[in-house]
Amino acid sequence: MQCPVPLAIATALGPSLRTSPLPHQSVVRGTNNHRGIRVARLASEESGETCSAPVESRPLMPGTLWMQIVAQSKQALDQGALQPFATTDARIEQGKIRFIVRVAANLLLKDKSNPKGASSSAAPDQDFNPFLPYEPDLFVADLSKTHLVILNKFPVVNHHILIITRQFEAQQSWLTLADFTAMVVCLEEFEGLGFYNSCRLADASQRHKHLQIIPLPLVAGAVGAPIETVVGELTGEEDGGTLPHFPFVHGMARLNWDQSQSAADTAQTLLACYHALLGVVGINLDGQPPAPYNLLITRRWMLIVPRSQESCAGISINSLGFAGSLFVRNQAQLRQLKQIGPLAILQGVAVAKSEKLP
Repeated sequence: MQCPVPLAIATALGPSLRTSPLPHQSVVRGTNNHRGIRVARLASEESGETCSAPVESRPLMPGTLWMQIVAQSKQALDQGALQPFATTDARIEQGKIRFIVRVAANLLLKDKSNPKGASSSAAPDQDFNPFLPYEPDLFVADLSKTHLVILNKFPVVNHHILIITRQFEAQQSWLTLADFTAMVVCLEEFEGLGFYNSCRLADASQRHKHLQIIPLPLVAGAVGAPIETVVGELTGEEDGGTLPHFPFVHGMARLNWDQSQSAADTAQTLLACYHALLGVVGINLDGQPPAPYNLLITRRWMLIVPRSQESCAGISINSLGFAGSLFVRNQAQLRQLKQIGPLAILQGVAVAKSEKLP
């Protein structure tokens, strides 16, 4: 896989390399406040306690991840561990992007399952970690010595998975080669959209580091994510690899994903792209903790969007919003979204091109 040089250039959408037929459900913004066992205290996290649960080792065999996700989803549903959101859907077209919007119908379910009723937009319980240990019925597979895969307990889309670190690592920390290797292993198995919400301001709901993947396409009969319709209009080097339809700071690079490469080699290339795009959008790698941002990855492109706030007009936005997939809590928010416009909402949570990063 090659990331174009300079990395800020992304002139066209690369060809789809391998598309697995995926049964799917229309999707928008996923959520990941999982119910866990209250055994992981902040002190034990910072001392490096590992994710543990009464689940036997389940090493991932090549070519089997999708089947394991489907099978475990069925089991978790039967056991009541998996609690999908019921939603209605809508479409809003703006700037050549046909945004997917889902309206939640059972948010109270999530609020009751999460300690103290904390939602993704509320301050999380600092002593609660749903990944230390994780729920056994949500466990899918071991990816490596550092990462494993579990199901998202409260998915808006079928087969939404989380890639979590075995030992506690803060969500608001830089992504590493091991993180990208775990992501590559999964994206080699089925075509999906990987994403990372870097902190609470970027709409991360848990302190423990976790990346996420949802299967593509997001809508039956479509190609990839809704923003695929405008990726071909990305500007060249002089404009920093940006979408003319996005009125906020962002950086994008086209990826030439070579599935004949090893996962380690592909991950190394992705890590280099990630570092370069952070520079494009003005995020300093020396910063501790990093400035807030959202990261999105497919086999065709990588996108980074710095954040200024978690929500706009009361509508929370995570990485999927920048892929063209939005989530609202009720019909009133849907009407507000239509009135304001999706791109204005995204601009409200991102960084204006004339502003400095927070």
